[in-house]
Amino acid sequence: MTKPATFAGLDPVTFGDALRVAGSADFARWEDQIRRTGGCSNPVHLTGWTLTRDKTTGETLHHYSTEHEPGGRLRVACGNRRASRCPACARTYSADTYHLIRAGLAGDDTKDVPASVRDHPRVFATLTAPSFGRVHNRPDSDRCRCGVQHRAGDPDLGTPLDPECYDYAGAVLFNNYAGQLWARFANRLRREIAGRAGLSQRELREVCRISYGKVAEFQKRGAIHFHAVIRLDGPDGPDDPPPSWARTSLLDDAIRAAARHSYTTVSVPTAGNEPARSLRWGDQLDIRPVRAFGDGTELTEQAVASYVAKYATKAAENTGTLDRRIGELAELERHDVPEHTQRLIRACRDLDRVYPDRRLWAWAHMLGFRGHFSTKSRHYSVTLGSIRQERADYRAAEQAAALDLEDLEPDTVLVLADWQYAGHGYTPGESALAASIARDLQLNRDTAREALQDQRAMEGALR
Repeated sequence: MTKPATFAGLDPVTFGDALRVAGSADFARWEDQIRRTGGCSNPVHLTGWTLTRDKTTGETLHHYSTEHEPGGRLRVACGNRRASRCPACARTYSADTYHLIRAGLAGDDTKDVPASVRDHPRVFATLTAPSFGRVHNRPDSDRCRCGVQHRAGDPDLGTPLDPECYDYAGAVLFNNYAGQLWARFANRLRREIAGRAGLSQRELREVCRISYGKVAEFQKRGAIHFHAVIRLDGPDGPDDPPPSWARTSLLDDAIRAAARHSYTTVSVPTAGNEPARSLRWGDQLDIRPVRAFGDGTELTEQAVASYVAKYATKAAENTGTLDRRIGELAELERHDVPEHTQRLIRACRDLDRVYPDRRLWAWAHMLGFRGHFSTKSRHYSVTLGSIRQERADYRAAEQAAALDLEDLEPDTVLVLADWQYAGHGYTPGESALAASIARDLQLNRDTAREALQDQRAMEGALR
């Protein structure tokens, strides 16, 4: 039973509903369902049944129905990647991304990525947006151009010194075309590496492959930028050692050249009152080699994987925008969206009429950005789908063991099922109880992670 302290500070309606749920005869099963979702904030409700039969004899080996579940429903995790929508499911997505990125850096036998990948040239690169106007910041001198020493978290940070001179149209168009800009950069990078190796692009494909995993992040000013792990492999991917000429220094130099090359621009044509634009990366370009074990100043595999995983579950929320599509501008005032962010969203609306094919208004809540936040090249490492399937197979095996069905061959059984969507979410009292369950689960995860980090730190020191 959930502790009474869970109910502290609740309004009377929520308090009464929480007592009703906690006092129900099937509360233990309801609590078990929520724990199995990982403490999901908005579980999906299903009704239906599943039946497992022996193909040869027709004997029913197992039958399950939601008929006797709390409320006649089975609750499953929503799977939303956004931390603003469901912290619990976002943590799962973040953990999957962490393992995907780390496998491509350190290798993982369980994911068919050899440890020898550590010997391949790899860097962590950050490509940023150009300037669209001066903004409040915290420079090395600690004093902004406005003359103020802004504290961390100051709401003025990232906002324009002069909003009337800020290029809001350029900012949202850059976000909108950022995916295409990355594609041009990736293509140019192959050419730069081939040129430095004295090879044609076709010859390069026969001896070397460029692999990457990247994540998008919104700066406080509302401009998107990309963090990417970029690695050089042999032609067959991480299993294949790169050619002898492939060095980290060569990769570093090629990335800088590719980011600066005139090919790595996207042209936006003149339309309406909008002038033609050439969008390109900003001057700030950070490239750092990734080390297996750092000395406290170097970037390690674990640090890079953690960084990428952190931003894989975020969107533009740090700018104060909404985490859903916007129906009308009046919503911005109702939700106290900051003025700078409102101007970016209005720019999306205005430009949508000029460039209708770019769907800027549909993506106004993302300040124009319409790409995937986390992507990777085909051969970087495993896929998120394979990681999820591995988890599903583990749970299926766990259930089979509990039902004493683990010795059955898959070809000898027939599984029938019928499921229907029946809603989602919680009542107010259920929401309060689920939040308490989620906190308990997170505390357990944090404790286990700290223990694992201590173990890895000790192993690193011994090496």
